[in-house]
Amino acid sequence: MDVILLQDVEKVGLKGDVVNVARGYARNYLLPRRLAEPATPGRVAELQRHQELRTRHEAQTVEQAQETASALEAAELRFDKKAGPTGSLFGSVTATDIAEELWNGKRIRVDRRKIDLHDPIKRIGRYEVPVELFTDVSVDVRVLVVPEGGELPPEEEFAAAEEARAAEEAPTAAEAGAAEEAPALEEILEAEAEPDAEPQHAPVAEEQPPAEAEPVSQQPD
Repeated sequence: MDVILLQDVEKVGLKGDVVNVARGYARNYLLPRRLAEPATPGRVAELQRHQELRTRHEAQTVEQAQETASALEAAELRFDKKAGPTGSLFGSVTATDIAEELWNGKRIRVDRRKIDLHDPIKRIGRYEVPVELFTDVSVDVRVLVVPEGGELPPEEEFAAAEEARAAEEAPTAAEAGAAEEAPALEEILEAEAEPDAEPQHAPVAEEQPPAEAEPVSQQPD
């Protein structure tokens, strides 16, 4: 089933893409959550016209791209997002978010597919996102993802805190080694507990003569 994405959907596509998905996935997930709409001929044609208008605002020459790159080198995009106590976002910052912020805040039009963001940003922090403006003309855009209602600590302090958090979450070398040795140790203990190897066919038990039935004593009437 062809649908038009209304939001970026991880591993499916970006906002505005026309994608083909399983009918059940569209009806049970994408459409009810307003993440997509049916790709009717009228909506697809409207989308194409809109895309053509957007393209006209993008850099058309190397010179224009270089001017845009110079402007973006001094720019910083800020996103205030709800985040948990460990810095994980309740949501994410996507390539579409960055492209829309460039247009809304800087009046710079960039094709979101040329924003080199492999995975959505899901933690607060400072990021540099490569953006291709034209052939052989690229620039790293500084992106600041801030907890809603707060600010990021100074860069060095924040980097140290992130390193400490990563160290706490990652298993130590001793723990990792113990985890790798554990299966081998279990195998050794099991082998020691097993009796000596038995022949493939267990010996047949010798037949015993049937026990003689004991006489039943009869009681007088």
